[in-house]
Amino acid sequence: MGASGTPAVPHPEGVSNDEFRAALSRLASGVVLVTAREAPLSADGPRGEDAGMTATAFMSVSLDPPLVLVSVRNDSRMDDLLDEQPLWAVSLLSESQRHIAGRFSMKGRISDRLLFEDIPYRRGEVSGAPLVGGALAVLECRTEQRVVAGDHTLVIGRVLASELPSVDGRPLAHFKGRYRQLSEG
Repeated sequence: MGASGTPAVPHPEGVSNDEFRAALSRLASGVVLVTAREAPLSADGPRGEDAGMTATAFMSVSLDPPLVLVSVRNDSRMDDLLDEQPLWAVSLLSESQRHIAGRFSMKGRISDRLLFEDIPYRRGEVSGAPLVGGALAVLECRTEQRVVAGDHTLVIGRVLASELPSVDGRPLAHFKGRYRQLSEG
């Protein structure tokens, strides 16, 4: 069925971007913050800057070995960074961290050095990447494989360390283009 409830007419090239986006917006997903620290330019050069990206296309891939996957837009700074920097982290955001998800999804509107202002975080011992305080869980990863798929790159990472902070809360969800809270059913 089409958007209006009428039968969908197949398009020779597939669905339009708008149709595809509308259909997949009906799939609820969790919200994570992917972070990494730029490597310094040289041994005595300045330390790299922190970078982060909100993602809803994140999933577990394998238990043995422990692998996760995140989809990153090809023309993003995060894609460039994850191509150069093999160590990165994922913070699974809680409902109370909607403002963090919103801040890091504002592509090109805020300089990276301001993104982390007023957000509690600490450095991962393995990755050196920012780990967001108050997250439901944090994972530190090393890139195992990158697969270009259309306008995104699928980055598969081996989980090197994980932490389950003593935070009580529910996950932040994304549905129909908006951040949502889960209700007890």
